[in-house]
Amino acid sequence: MTEVTGKDYSVVMNFSIPDEQEIRTAFAEGEEAVIELFGDVTAQVEELASQLEKQAGMLKDLKARLSKNSRNSGKPPSGDGYNKPNRTNSLRKPGQKRNGGQPGHKGHTLERSDTPDHTEIHKPDECINCQVSLEATPSVGEEERQIYDIPAIRIEVTAHRAEIKICPGCGTENRGEFPENVERGVRYGSGVKTWAAYFGNQHHIPLERTAQIFEDLIGHRISEGSLLKASEELSESVRPSTEATAELLRDAEILRADETGLRVKGKLHWLHVASSDLLTHYNVHEKRGKEAMDAVGILSEFEGTMLHDHWKSYFGYKNCSHALCNAHHLREFEFIGKQYEQAWAGEMADLLLEIKEEVEKIKPDRDSFKPEEIGEFEQRYDEIVNRGFADNPFTPPKEKKRGKVKKTPPLNLLTRLRDYKAETLAFMYDFRVPFDNNAAERDVRMMKVKQKVSGCFRTLEGAERFATIRGYISTARKNSQNIFEAIKDAFLGNPFIPAAAA
Repeated sequence: MTEVTGKDYSVVMNFSIPDEQEIRTAFAEGEEAVIELFGDVTAQVEELASQLEKQAGMLKDLKARLSKNSRNSGKPPSGDGYNKPNRTNSLRKPGQKRNGGQPGHKGHTLERSDTPDHTEIHKPDECINCQVSLEATPSVGEEERQIYDIPAIRIEVTAHRAEIKICPGCGTENRGEFPENVERGVRYGSGVKTWAAYFGNQHHIPLERTAQIFEDLIGHRISEGSLLKASEELSESVRPSTEATAELLRDAEILRADETGLRVKGKLHWLHVASSDLLTHYNVHEKRGKEAMDAVGILSEFEGTMLHDHWKSYFGYKNCSHALCNAHHLREFEFIGKQYEQAWAGEMADLLLEIKEEVEKIKPDRDSFKPEEIGEFEQRYDEIVNRGFADNPFTPPKEKKRGKVKKTPPLNLLTRLRDYKAETLAFMYDFRVPFDNNAAERDVRMMKVKQKVSGCFRTLEGAERFATIRGYISTARKNSQNIFEAIKDAFLGNPFIPAAAA
């Protein structure tokens, strides 16, 4: 008897082969005994084949799972580890442009200034040939060279003194009024707070290193408590901008949505982003699904077209139309084409990229395809999906189990392409809809960098404060604002407010 146990797969196979004596005995007893003996063997062989087929399917699933990376699935790059995927498999195809600046690119060569801040005159003292003194000789011309440099930076202390005077008429004591921003005995001004908030929130520099930068550059070490206080004050100062951004996103025609994990107090939380070409809004919540999205208060009131990555919670909003990110689809096509060797995946990827190219080509001249062009693309789309289903016939399991029936990755993707055809091709029907949701993923990228630097947030308040500030910074940058000046203006009570035209 042979026994094979698959510990990880819950497969146990018992297989016994009759020995020579059993075979001789069966033949001696007659035909029925022989049939019974080898009938048992046949049944065991069939059971063995069934178990091997089951094991092969499990091994295939495991191999497929191990083959996933950030270039062929929705897996984040941080999950690739040290075994980075081969860049030759990138979805980005090499272009025809040469390296370096392209024609029409505006250079950034250091140019001569017409209004230098300082001018130094260098006079020749004597002739280099005969050594005659040239002090009284008038100049007949000059050669100019310029140096761009940064002057030494030192912290500057301003003392505000309010004079006290006694009225000669009634004897009342009168004091001069301090400026509005001079609130207490000794405090940091807007310049120092701008530096503190800029280093920590824009460049993710830790508190200790930020304090070291202050000491090295201006000769004054600021406490970590003061650095934290600057960010806390900035998050309150930009509230008007954050509220205006949320209101504009509710009324936008196209909105991008995404979410990513965020570690807060050692536990998994979720960062939710809603953005457009000119606006970014972040929110931190302990949940990932619709409960968290409702708490943000943007998606629940949005009535335009929402672009996302097929996370089921987004489809809970029925007051808007939906569009799916085709960058996710392209990565899945890459995976299925190589792992499952199915040609339809490559054909669908080529079709979507062809439609995208055609959209970009005719977009300057008209805002939509002609009906016959749409019909042709839809027909090709349906044909590819049907071929995919033909290559992946679904066989219901013999044993009924509770819950959703498990299907293969190719079949799951085909079902999505069939059931969400309009959402997949939304960029073809409406040229305003982007082909992918990469812009939203870029909006969350810096939040992942922050986690790489800091590990996690120690408090939920700190995470929410950082999200508010990053939303303000992202919105300001999208509107071509200088980030440092935008932070400084917020401390001065004049934060950047995105216009309604956004």
